[in-house]
Parts: sequence; C-alpha cells; structure tokens
Amino acid sequence: MSRPLAGKIALITGASRGLGKAMALALGEAGASLALVSRDRTALEATVAEARALGAEAEGFAADVSREEEVAALRERVIARFGKLHILINNAGINIRKPVTEFTLEEWRRVLDTNLTGAFLMVRAFLPHMRGHGYGRIINITSTLSHVGLPLRTAYASSKAGLLGFTRALALELAPEGITVVGISPGPFATEINRPLLEDPAVSREFIARVPLGRWGRLEEVGRLAVYLCSEEAGFITGSDILIDGGWCAQ
Repeated sequence: MSRPLAGKIALITGASRGLGKAMALALGEAGASLALVSRDRTALEATVAEARALGAEAEGFAADVSREEEVAALRERVIARFGKLHILINNAGINIRKPVTEFTLEEWRRVLDTNLTGAFLMVRAFLPHMRGHGYGRIINITSTLSHVGLPLRTAYASSKAGLLGFTRALALELAPEGITVVGISPGPFATEINRPLLEDPAVSREFIARVPLGRWGRLEEVGRLAVYLCSEEAGFITGSDILIDGGWCAQ
C-alpha cells in the first residue's frame, strides 16, 4: 500500500466526526501520524481507535479552537507529544440557521469565532513548529458558501468567505517558506452539520435536486482530496480553493 505521507505529522481539528474524521482516517492510512482535536472527547477517542486500527500513530486532544487559552494549552500538549508539525487542517466549524434579525450577538460571534478566528488561532499557535522543514501544508475547510449564498446562513457564509480571504493572504505570506495554504470548499455532504437537511426528506430531495451530479458527496472523497493536497505532487498548489460540490457552483 502506498504511504505518501509517511513521516509527516498532521493536526486535524473537528476530527471526531464528518469530514474531519474522514480526512483523519485517509491521512492516517496514507502514513501520517495524527494529532486529532475535538471538543467531544468520547467521539474523538472512537476516531483515534479507528486510525490506530489502520496502523496510524494517533493521539486525541480535547480542545475548543475558539478559545485562545485552550489553543495555547493544545500547542504545548501536541508539541510535547510529537515535537513538530507538518500538516494543519482547520476543519472545526459550526452553523446556525436562522433569519439575520433573530441572531443574538453571542450566536453570531460563536459562529465566527469557531469557523474563522479558530483557524487564525491555530495557525498562529502552530506555524512556528511547521517552519524550517522545507515542506508544510495548511488546509482550511471553507465552503461553497464562500462563493455563493443561501438564505438563513448569514453568519456561516460570512465566516467561510472570511476564511477564504484568510487562506489566500496566508498563502502569499508563507510561499517563500515552501508552506502551501489551500482551501477545500465542500458542497452538500452527509455530515453532522447538515443533519437538519438530512432529517427532512422533502428538504433533502429539494436540496439535492440543485446538485448537477444529483447526490450527496461521499466523505471519503474529501479524505482522498486532502491526501493529495498534502502530498509532494501537490506542492505547486497554493492560494487556491478546491470546490468539491457536484457542480453546484458551476451553475
């Protein structure tokens, strides 16, 4: 079995379920050692166990990426365990769907703090430990809502559009060091964050009718894309955002 990421150490946030878990297992199977982060310690340990069953070195770390003090403590624990870092995947995210006039300021800030500020805090904390290796990958999980809008998603769309801007600017900042920064914009995937859509058959059918390929995305498809973007073969890709959306944004 090919292990293109052997010898690499990867940190993935939001790794207890959904796309984060899929990317963790894919990178582990490709040979990377894994530092997996989530607020949900119980679900996280299940991901760690699955990664280890695939032969990956994996450790779980409970932390909330929106809290500066928790990210600082996370950095100390991860570096004490692994010594350095090569790959950072900022995947942790939340969504609150409601009309803009019904948002409380606390709800608005919670979405932006997790989806956008959390990525900033993680990069600021871990970038010093990624430098000097002649290789580095930062992947930010953006969204099709970085590119198009949907009603009732003002906070989420704002956070993800901001994350795409952060990705592009950071890519230019780090290019001289050989560290690439790329966004992945998933379309409709059957993840926890989309449960309100999945649990309503009529809404789910209406949603998927808008996807040219006519189906929900498969989690492993994002996992395989992440492995490629972390590989040496993808070393000339930076400052880009990769849409994996079944053709949604081509319309």
